[in-house]
Amino acid sequence: MRAEYLELILDALADSAKLLPFLFGAYLLIEWLERHHGQNIEAALAGGGRWGFVPGALLGCVPQCGFSALAANLYASRVITPGTLLAVFIATSDEAVPVLAAAPQAWKALGLLLLGKALLGIGAGAALDAALRRFLPAVLHGGYAGSAAQVDCHEEHEAGSGILLPALRHTLEIFVFVLLFNLALGVLLAAAGAEAVAAFLAGMGPWQPAAAALVGLVPNCAASVLLAQLYAQGAVSFGSLFAGLCAGAGVGLAVLWRINPSRRQNLFLTALLWAVGTACGMLLQGLGL
Repeated sequence: MRAEYLELILDALADSAKLLPFLFGAYLLIEWLERHHGQNIEAALAGGGRWGFVPGALLGCVPQCGFSALAANLYASRVITPGTLLAVFIATSDEAVPVLAAAPQAWKALGLLLLGKALLGIGAGAALDAALRRFLPAVLHGGYAGSAAQVDCHEEHEAGSGILLPALRHTLEIFVFVLLFNLALGVLLAAAGAEAVAAFLAGMGPWQPAAAALVGLVPNCAASVLLAQLYAQGAVSFGSLFAGLCAGAGVGLAVLWRINPSRRQNLFLTALLWAVGTACGMLLQGLGL
């Protein structure tokens, strides 16, 4: 038993340590933006602004989950729009890409997956920032509101203080949070077993994409690896894989719930992520994919 627990701890440390450079880079950027808000923030946002969901969806396709963590931090700091955050989360596939790339029979599915997730991320981001924005109460919308005056610093800074130590402190805080979550997840998976998850998904029938999307919501790269392996083994449909990986944002969701103070916004975005993934996955499965 001691060896099993030691292995769980080492695996959790390894998974969490992979995020350190991305988290540190994110906080360095945020600290710099906070010290140069006003006209400098406006200039920084000019490259994306309300169209940020386009580069967000494309960058989200890069096979790692560090960008989703960065996007969650920028959303909580009111630097990007909720549509941009949603686009990044939907497009994120992290470790599923190399898993599918290692199986030649899955190469066609991998291409369709990445293309579909990028297009869905752009479409969903545009809908949230444009079509749905007027109907959403401000308490649910959050994020960038179009004016540098509305960008909030999450702490006060001393004049002339550097950005390295605050960025390092925030990075370590999130690292501890993610490490504890990974430990808890490792214990659960060890107790239930991957076989139990596979059996659960196989028994869902037409509702399999909805269940896969729930699995995808687990803020850990292990969820995307599990879904990719199940698809490569023929245990789940392409629609279920698509649903799970659209809902899966890697560690981004964990960072969002830890950093963003509005639980309503976090719950809304999480539910929307699951709903979009489920709907598209069920559609694809209904088409025989």
